[in-house]
Amino acid sequence: MKCDAKAFAKMYETVYRDLYRFALCTMKNSHDAEDAVSEAVMNAYEHIASLRSEESFRSWIFTILVNVCRKRLKKQARQTVKEDAAFFEREEETEPGKSPEYELSMDLKKAFSVLSEEERAVIGLSVFSGYRSEEIGRMLGLKDSTVRSKRKRALRKMEILLKDS
Repeated sequence: MKCDAKAFAKMYETVYRDLYRFALCTMKNSHDAEDAVSEAVMNAYEHIASLRSEESFRSWIFTILVNVCRKRLKKQARQTVKEDAAFFEREEETEPGKSPEYELSMDLKKAFSVLSEEERAVIGLSVFSGYRSEEIGRMLGLKDSTVRSKRKRALRKMEILLKDS
């Protein structure tokens, strides 16, 4: 597909919030999420010629973002395994007068962090971005029945962890 910067910006404008939300849920912090979205947008812009139609833009750019997030998470995992624990300790120490909303937010972050990378991608695309299992399957290279199973299992894990909190 031929596309100029103006047309790309117009298509991007329709999805940027969902891209950021997904990246934030996947990457666990705003700085990494912003970096992942920026990298995905640059990759998308550089390879816009491979986009077959404007209607496919949303799922196409989400697929790019999923791959960028996976790559970055693998790199982070090689660097240190202790970052998640340190992140939650810092969050708990810096928040004075913890409200019930804050406690729930921390519980949700912890529950989300126990999920595997693939489970976070499925939940993020499903719950936060509203994709159907068929669409998620295409993005992640999975069967739609596998996506549904992974989503159900991931939500069950989170539910169990939240009940224990």
